[in-house]
Amino acid sequence: MTARHSGSRFLYEPFDAATVRIEANEKVADAKWDALDQRLKHIEHAIDRMERRIWLGVSGLAAFLAMDMAYRLLPHLN
Repeated sequence: MTARHSGSRFLYEPFDAATVRIEANEKVADAKWDALDQRLKHIEHAIDRMERRIWLGVSGLAAFLAMDMAYRLLPHLN
């Protein structure tokens, strides 16, 4: 004779909470990695802009020094 359970079948089926918890943690970790990736891209873009500004300053200083040297040499050429 077969024993018959009354009520919902979900009360008797096994539920693997560990798998669900692991999947939820993986989704959270993926979201955190995506956010970190976006922040790093923003920082990299800011560093590129800063590097351009520094090179602009360096080239401006070099042009100023070259011009100053040329003006100092002009009186001696006459």
